[in-house]
Amino acid sequence: MSPSESTAFGAHSMQTENQEKTVKQRRSVETIGTRLFADSSESAIDRDVLSQEAFHKVISLERRRTERSRKPFLLMLLEMGENASAGSSGKQLKKLLTALASSTRETDVAGWYEEGRVMGVMFTEIGLDDRETIVSTMISRLSEILRSRLSLEKLRISFHLFPEDWDQDVPKRPSNPALYPDLDRREDSRRFASGLKRAMDVTVSALALLLGAPVFFAIAVAIKATSKGPIFFRQQRVGQHGTHFEFLKFRSMQVGNDSNIHKQYVTNLIAGKAERHPSDGNGAGVFKLTKDPRITRVGGFLRRTSLDELPQFLNVLKGEMSLVGPRPPVPYEVEAYDLWHRRRLLEAKPGITGLWQVTGRSTVNFDDMVRLDLQYARSWSPWMDIKILMRTPVVVIFGDGAH
Repeated sequence: MSPSESTAFGAHSMQTENQEKTVKQRRSVETIGTRLFADSSESAIDRDVLSQEAFHKVISLERRRTERSRKPFLLMLLEMGENASAGSSGKQLKKLLTALASSTRETDVAGWYEEGRVMGVMFTEIGLDDRETIVSTMISRLSEILRSRLSLEKLRISFHLFPEDWDQDVPKRPSNPALYPDLDRREDSRRFASGLKRAMDVTVSALALLLGAPVFFAIAVAIKATSKGPIFFRQQRVGQHGTHFEFLKFRSMQVGNDSNIHKQYVTNLIAGKAERHPSDGNGAGVFKLTKDPRITRVGGFLRRTSLDELPQFLNVLKGEMSLVGPRPPVPYEVEAYDLWHRRRLLEAKPGITGLWQVTGRSTVNFDDMVRLDLQYARSWSPWMDIKILMRTPVVVIFGDGAH
């Protein structure tokens, strides 16, 4: 065979192989939701059942993969009651594994969601155009197979799709806790540290409200004397896990102003399209509205000195916020979030100050701010909170991000 013939043959072989892969991928997509759960008379394949810790790690990893690929996954939970892996229930468990092995793909992951009681199966990469129809078909077919093959009277089946839809009009938690078992485990491992953090929140906020009463009174008088309207600005903000709460600040704007100015700027900021605005400091500018026509004369001073934030000690005392944590966003900000941005709301309670405020404040772009928030959520400790609190006054006085 001549070199040219060899090259031509190789190219033809590669083209044929690519065509075969394309056909296989297309057939794989077409069978999801129909043949995926077809009853099989063949012997069940051996399936590794992951431990609870390992399965939770897989769920966490798959969430991150979905954030990048945009391909949803479906988590099925089968609750079998107490001690499902022992005694007569153990036999039923073997039947369950056999049913799962013959009705799911080899790429789907099975493991203990709750050791010995709740088993889970993850159906990954179901990113089709009409995902609602596909998921509905999957749920119906798999439920039928499991219930027809098993005699577990207390078997309960639930399905959880990620990413879930967050309805910002509902004040209760829009995030699905079943999809974040790893975060619950992390919180459990930090129970003692969390207790110290809460004790510090209550002690410091109570002292701040008590000792700062004269300052509160002076600010209230200045606000009422220079502009019409209430002393406090109340706004719905999004807290941990997506729950809403009433956020307090000293009013720094005119009453009845148009929020579209801020909404448009925040939307551009999150999308990476916002420009730096000139700052009063020596920096290259900030990602923040610096010449907002809605701000009053007293309001401008309150914002530059961050005194407008003082009423948030009440939010901390009530447990809606912490002294240290990510800043709580407005609901329309969350609507503009990329999928991975949501993590800043899930992994830590919002705070008055945080790692972002003492590191970059408004001088970093939105994505970098989120990364700082996530870095804090992963590595916080009571000592880290103390260091951030000690650095905050210096940043407020000499920093370049307050406007």
